[in-house]
Amino acid sequence: MARSGLAAKICGLSDATAVAAAVAGGARFVGFVFYPPSPRSVLPEKAGQLAAPVPADIFRVGVFVDPEDELLDAVFASLRLDFVQLHGSESTARAGEIKARTGAGIIKAIKLAAPGDIAAAEPFRTAADWILFDAKAPKSLAGALPGGNALAFDWRMLAAHPAPAGGLPWLLSGGLDIDNLAEAVRISGARAVDVSSGVESAPGKKNPELVRRFLALGATL
Repeated sequence: MARSGLAAKICGLSDATAVAAAVAGGARFVGFVFYPPSPRSVLPEKAGQLAAPVPADIFRVGVFVDPEDELLDAVFASLRLDFVQLHGSESTARAGEIKARTGAGIIKAIKLAAPGDIAAAEPFRTAADWILFDAKAPKSLAGALPGGNALAFDWRMLAAHPAPAGGLPWLLSGGLDIDNLAEAVRISGARAVDVSSGVESAPGKKNPELVRRFLALGATL
């Protein structure tokens, strides 16, 4: 299926049916989570099985939170990743180490709650290949994860910056679903988006029909 100008990443994939829906729907990226506290986390061996039928022109992304080298090695022994997405407190130096170790590109997640938070993307201009803007979970949110909390942020913060990622391409994430995708893209100016909980019927359980509808809507934007 031909892809639209709006690139979409379906993240947190954990079963073959959802992967097939993402591929058939024209996803530009597919994401696998390697962070055990997440309900979307998969073991490296399973991720390898899920990624096997994904065409080479769809980017495979592994999502990590402050990963140790041992975990990175185990994952890359099971599947080829095009990008390592870093969702923790990784420094620019650590991002560079991971890039050199794995040979994969780097997507660095920057969590936003206030306009000043965007500045955290600036140091990664030379250490990352993409920036992903996500919502920063409030301290009051019990059981908050580094991402995938179904929280949105004020998209006007991004619209106010002509180059919020310091010139790097960027993805909009955080609480996106079929009901707010069009508005989020219109306000933020995003040309790439990331969705996880917004296409689920339960935490960690992707709904193939919601995946299909999200990607179909993205194709019109």
